Amino acid sequence: MKVDFTRWLPAIAKDSYRKAALSVAGVAALGGLALAPTAAAAPVTSGPHQGAVAAIDLATGKAATSAQQNDEQPVESGLTTGSATGKPPAGKPSRAQLIPHGIEGAQSRVPLDDAQLANARAIVDAAKKTGVGDRGAVIGVATSLQESKLYNLGHLGAYNDHDSQGLFQQRPSSGWGTPDQITDPEYAATAFFTALKNVGGWQDLPLTAAAQTVQVSAFPYAYAQWEEQAADIVQQLW
Repeated sequence: MKVDFTRWLPAIAKDSYRKAALSVAGVAALGGLALAPTAAAAPVTSGPHQGAVAAIDLATGKAATSAQQNDEQPVESGLTTGSATGKPPAGKPSRAQLIPHGIEGAQSRVPLDDAQLANARAIVDAAKKTGVGDRGAVIGVATSLQESKLYNLGHLGAYNDHDSQGLFQQRPSSGWGTPDQITDPEYAATAFFTALKNVGGWQDLPLTAAAQTVQVSAFPYAYAQWEEQAADIVQQLW
């Protein structure tokens, strides 16, 4: 199975965050293409490639495994659960700070491995540096969960959505940066948060509206399903 997946994906980021990048065979973004940070292009109407969807299922442990896949299960980091009640740990943001507008719709969760956790840390660090705070970090992590499942994806060959790459599936052709830049987690997250800060009143918007204004995705409501897990991740990493 690894051989088949490798022919799909030459997907290792070339940056200083090499340990945070993961060559996950067949992993691709589940909907949503990041367009230019200052100008919106026409929305893409096609859905995710079936081969990429199947690969994400494998990477997140959702697909039924076969004898060839038994040793390919993801490593869970523990950052997939959280409580909506009770006091936050000392020095951590509260649930009300992280999810000020409430959860929208059914929520999704995926197990996290070391690469995903390292990428989440990079997003949280960039949120602190850019001044968007813990709420901005939740929006960033949720956006990356939707776009790439927190994997720092390189070009996916035939399964790539246009020229989208990296944690946020940003597009060089739309002005987000070079392929090397957008596959640098720090650069990609900083670019996302810089664009978010240009959205008037983003702090008062529901998560999916804030994320969609930056990403201009063909799947504008998909970000909402990751808000709860993103809040759990940010609370524990903050």
